[in-house]
Amino acid sequence: MTDNSSIDPCALLDEVRALAAEAGCRILEIYETDFDVEHKDDESPLTAADMAAHRAITGGLARLTPDVPVLSEESASVPYEERARWDWYWLVDPLDGTREFVKRNGEFTVNIALIHRGEPVLGVVHVPVLGVTYYACRGGGAFRQTGDAPAEAIHVRKLQPGPLVVAGSRSHRGDSLNRFLEKVGEHEIISMGSALKICLVAEGRADIYPRLGPTSEWDTAAAQCVVEEAGGRLTDTDMNTLRYNTKDSLLNPHFLVFGDDSRNWSEYL
Repeated sequence: MTDNSSIDPCALLDEVRALAAEAGCRILEIYETDFDVEHKDDESPLTAADMAAHRAITGGLARLTPDVPVLSEESASVPYEERARWDWYWLVDPLDGTREFVKRNGEFTVNIALIHRGEPVLGVVHVPVLGVTYYACRGGGAFRQTGDAPAEAIHVRKLQPGPLVVAGSRSHRGDSLNRFLEKVGEHEIISMGSALKICLVAEGRADIYPRLGPTSEWDTAAAQCVVEEAGGRLTDTDMNTLRYNTKDSLLNPHFLVFGDDSRNWSEYL
């Protein structure tokens, strides 16, 4: 267990952003080839890009914070009895949106989060194809940077007159979401892959992202830090803020991401 006082998440942000960018470069090297697709036990696709990014990130984090454990999608078999003792740990999805990678639509991300006592206190979401990075640390605000251009602060938006703008999954859409959309009334949907949907809410391009299907903790943690620092929330369907590493399973409950909390969004479920 790491001494709480020894870690300043904001001081780690530049190096973590560099690691995410490096992982993005490894991914693009494979993205531009005729890559092979394997399948994991749950039939989700696994490419060499996942593993190349995993190695780049875990190696870099081991050098940066050698005493802080790393939980990555590609090495997630740590028993809960061990994880439960972690005060701090890194939670990583080396390639979020593998289906989008395989479809070659560019809507995939590298997600790196630092978790402290169940809460994401640093988050980096890098979009390799666009060269865009969303990032935040607890108390430091949320930012979006494109390439080498100056970073811009991002903020959620208040509800506007007119149709609700809903971020939706490009690869996963079910009856629960359709019922939600019927209840909210007039709306527009922006379809997007990976953690980008959460970032759409964080930067004020969408009002809400309802995820009423399975996800894992590494899918959401980095972007949760970003959206919270941008003034929004990521909650379960009872409007409780999502927390991490609280149980044996690494699956998330269904959740809602929103910028304006003046509405009780759970009433539309």
